[in-house]
Amino acid sequence: MTDALDLSGAQRPLRKQRRVNVDFPDWMIDSLDREARRLGVTRQSIIKIWLAERLETTTAARKSEGTPR
Repeated sequence: MTDALDLSGAQRPLRKQRRVNVDFPDWMIDSLDREARRLGVTRQSIIKIWLAERLETTTAARKSEGTPR
């Protein structure tokens, strides 16, 4: 089915990316690398996954408490 689609101009809404630099202590990078290897993903992926999970949890908690953003 996807062979019939023209995806050349496709975009993912709310998925615009911006580059940021974050400094982590050595112990944290080592821990991230171990977990990323265990899961078979990159360090960047594990950071993005964990941050997304935390943000979703925080947003859900605020909504349930009725706290504004």
